[in-house]
Amino acid sequence: MSPEFILGIAIAGTLTGAVYGLMALGLSAIFGVMRVVNFAHGEMMVGGMYIAYLLYKTMGLDPIMMLPVAALGLFVVGYLLQRYLVNYFIEVPEHVQFLLLLAVAMVFTNAFLMIFGPDARGVQLPYAFDSYNVGPLVIDKVRLIAAVIAVLIAALLGLFFAKTRTGKAIRACADNLTGAQVVGLDVKHLYAVTFGLGAACVGAGGALMLLLVDVHPHLTTDYTLLGFIIVIIGGLGSLPGALLGGVLIGLSEAFAGFFLAASMKSMFAFGLLILVLLFRPNGLLGRGA
Repeated sequence: MSPEFILGIAIAGTLTGAVYGLMALGLSAIFGVMRVVNFAHGEMMVGGMYIAYLLYKTMGLDPIMMLPVAALGLFVVGYLLQRYLVNYFIEVPEHVQFLLLLAVAMVFTNAFLMIFGPDARGVQLPYAFDSYNVGPLVIDKVRLIAAVIAVLIAALLGLFFAKTRTGKAIRACADNLTGAQVVGLDVKHLYAVTFGLGAACVGAGGALMLLLVDVHPHLTTDYTLLGFIIVIIGGLGSLPGALLGGVLIGLSEAFAGFFLAASMKSMFAFGLLILVLLFRPNGLLGRGA
């Protein structure tokens, strides 16, 4: 087996992993600011996929072009969910938060089943099978476009937190909640913005993922679990760690799916998770790692 072939598999896994990283980025941002684990994250991912699918099916619009619509729709959902529901459970024990968001997840999943049914639905794009030839390498066009957009969105989110007034205020809430309240910051609003941004990232990730896989309601649990694996590997609360974890999971899935069997991809993802927990319990880029 040629080195070029192995490199091609690695590139495909890395590109898919970048989209995984964008999905996990929202989960990591929410936890990093509020210490709330969003158990409805996979449901939001699938929601973004269905928004893009509906716009494609009804208006013939490319999911890439409708990515802002999916992100905006999920931002509104995330903002309202945090502002008018989750905010009331911020200070309750973690198991109560778990039950609340698990209930939200079940509502979303059953709503998808009622509206769309259990069947898988996908898009047929004119460039779906196009590729770029770079020397001996063949790079899938759809995966490359999706990965580039995912990295750009991640960079924009990082700039938002680092450079904007709202982003700095959110970081202040994460670092010192009492101090933020003393200086008069609207913590509930900032928490809701954070949850909305996390949901927007996963909505954008859903629109991109629709380019790669068909959507059906039962993906919700898979993506929630995958998101948790990625953020734990990268480090809870670390945005660069979410991208790194996504790439590592993408690589492990690509190699496991090709050399062994597609059904064994999850086994390798969990194996990687176990290794990270054994040797770097805080994650590869987590605090204290």
